Amino acid sequence: MFTHLHIHTEYSLLDGMCRIPQLVSRARELGMDSLAITDHGVMYGAIEFYLAAKVPVIRTTIALFY
Repeated sequence: MFTHLHIHTEYSLLDGMCRIPQLVSRARELGMDSLAITDHGVMYGAIEFYLAAKVPVIRTTIALFY
């Protein structure tokens, strides 16, 4: 299964636009079983992402870029 490994959320200022609940929902609609977020310099969305992906059982990867 293909997994996007370069997704910036709304917490990646000036670089990301997607909101975590909609991201997880769309991934589930597309049948994806794993997803990653890679925000720049912050980890504000890590817990929200983990909790949102836990309900539809999507494997999560969280990365931080500087």
